[in-house]
Amino acid sequence: MNPSTVSVVRNFLLFIPTCFIVTAQFAVAQQSTLGVDDQFAIQAVANPKLSPDEQWVAYTVRTTSIELEKSETRLWMISTSGGVPIPMTSKGYSVSNVEWSPEGGHLSFIASKNSGESQVWQLDLRGGEAQQITSVEQGVQSYEWSPDGSKLLLTLQDPQEEKDEEKTAEPWVITRLQIKRDGRGYLTDTRHSHLYVFDIETQALKQITSGRWDESQPSWSPDGRLVAFVSNRTEDPDANSNSDIWIVSVDNTDKGQTLLQLTTYPGSDSSPSWSPDGKWITYVTDDTDPQFSSLSVNQLAMVSSAGGPRKLVHPDLDRNVRNPQFDSEGENILVSIEDSGERYLGKIQVQGSNLERISKEGYTMSSFSAAASGATSLVLSSPHLPSEVFLIDDDDHKQLTHTNENFIQTLNLAEVTNIHFPSKDGTSIEGWIFTPPGYDSSLRYPTILRIHGGPNGMYGVNFNFEAQLLAANGYVVLLTNPRGSSGYGQDFSMALWQKWGIPDFDDVMAGIDYVLDAGYADPNRLGVGGWSYGGILTNYVITKSERFSAAITGASMGLLVANFGHDHYQLGNEREWGLPWETREIWENLSPFNSIEKVTTPTLVMGGEKDWNVPIQNSEQIYQALRRMGVPTQLIVYPGQPHGLRIPSYQKDRLERYLAWYDKWLKGTETVEKQ
Repeated sequence: MNPSTVSVVRNFLLFIPTCFIVTAQFAVAQQSTLGVDDQFAIQAVANPKLSPDEQWVAYTVRTTSIELEKSETRLWMISTSGGVPIPMTSKGYSVSNVEWSPEGGHLSFIASKNSGESQVWQLDLRGGEAQQITSVEQGVQSYEWSPDGSKLLLTLQDPQEEKDEEKTAEPWVITRLQIKRDGRGYLTDTRHSHLYVFDIETQALKQITSGRWDESQPSWSPDGRLVAFVSNRTEDPDANSNSDIWIVSVDNTDKGQTLLQLTTYPGSDSSPSWSPDGKWITYVTDDTDPQFSSLSVNQLAMVSSAGGPRKLVHPDLDRNVRNPQFDSEGENILVSIEDSGERYLGKIQVQGSNLERISKEGYTMSSFSAAASGATSLVLSSPHLPSEVFLIDDDDHKQLTHTNENFIQTLNLAEVTNIHFPSKDGTSIEGWIFTPPGYDSSLRYPTILRIHGGPNGMYGVNFNFEAQLLAANGYVVLLTNPRGSSGYGQDFSMALWQKWGIPDFDDVMAGIDYVLDAGYADPNRLGVGGWSYGGILTNYVITKSERFSAAITGASMGLLVANFGHDHYQLGNEREWGLPWETREIWENLSPFNSIEKVTTPTLVMGGEKDWNVPIQNSEQIYQALRRMGVPTQLIVYPGQPHGLRIPSYQKDRLERYLAWYDKWLKGTETVEKQ
């Protein structure tokens, strides 16, 4: 960004309304406890992008309106020296895929303005409204600037064939192995996503890949002549979890019929990023049998851009990595690393594989953007800090944004304590205890064990609204990372292979023993619950233990064989449990529904009507069995919703029902049941 542009932008700060300025005047003396509606007061900060001249950080802020039943993501910018953030886009539409133009004078993004298709837009920092760059009929899925700023690399889906309007929809005809996806439904659309080069000056659009495959994660070479991308080009992509890294020339005339395949590993290779000299590509790979991909730990790798064998970088790390990129000298690779409840920014030497932690402990990172000098913008969160933009420069961590500070200061939040305890077989398990505001250590509190999804998910040191809300309502809350969780290495994760509900059950129950022995919990007022795998493990817990007085199982599974061909895990479930007519014993032994007669815990059952991840059929069966046995229960189905609830009022309703159910059975509070 040139000096005149900086001057114009900085002068603009003088006209920012005072409501944008963070001052101590907004602090309040009387703090309140967290409420259900407060989930919509917390703004989600994400996607920091450091400008080429390192003077500014662009980022996004997502807000949610329960009145409008939708979320909106706006683009903001803040000086790397701190100060007042500048809103760069207006209300009324959302942005994504924010990038700086290579010369730094423009900010670009994808948006669907005026009810049109998603297109690339750009803002001139000297002033003016956003200008539309692309006008692609089917809309743009993603884009990247060419190194010289003259072109855009677009990912586009094949155009939709025009069809006459029919009063009655035609039947869905499906011929592929993967028949559905959560959030999409039945996979009848045979269109594919391909790469195009768009010349900004001439508006010429050139297709550079084609065929019956999909391309994703494209990345320009430093000289702008080549593009690396990810694609599964096996005979039947539905039958495996393969993805390889390929290279195509932007000057090709055969729409990508001539390609260079860089990787041949039969599992997943992804996230390619070029070295500054263009000779190497770093990427993320699995290094175990592809059959175990759902629970395996990935590796950082690199390969010559001319082809050849791969090199694993720091093969002893034994932690999941994400989003690698070379530093400006090409001597180190910056990468996000999962470890013991944290995601941090690490720097790994290409030669020698020495690992240096860049972001400080006690925070978890969601994304980062590095400059040539080594300065890095990143989004961090901690137990009392929702996500905010930080700047790291010469080991100095500086918080740039304070988006949620005024609101958080009004709250009396739960204290969060990190714990470690032995499981039944001696395996060390990590967890976190949330104690209610005003916690009195001389008392024992109703206590709720909440279980994360995955199972290869991970609780950590980020701000956890759900746990804070439960604590604000008088509960001690226990979060644990049982076996199967990520962040603790290959053996820890793989311990759950074909053993769902066995070692992880022991782990979470050991956590309950810990909070009981430490004097936190009332043994007669224990609750449990979770969503997705958290709901599945809840089902195992209540079929194996009578210690809990209340349970909530959300989007869960009970009878495994009932999901064969019905959920969207055709490949993954078959790999782990086999084909049910060949290995039926595994499917039945791991089904918590087959022990449903042992349940005595009052259980709230919940799910989305259109969930193809863990279909609502599971919840219906569990509810029906509990109802027939006389166990107190309710079934809550959210109309039209996939695995994750999208509508704000449903998100609010879910939390209200959590509180009502736990209050009734753990506090003895009789509340009017919602109809």
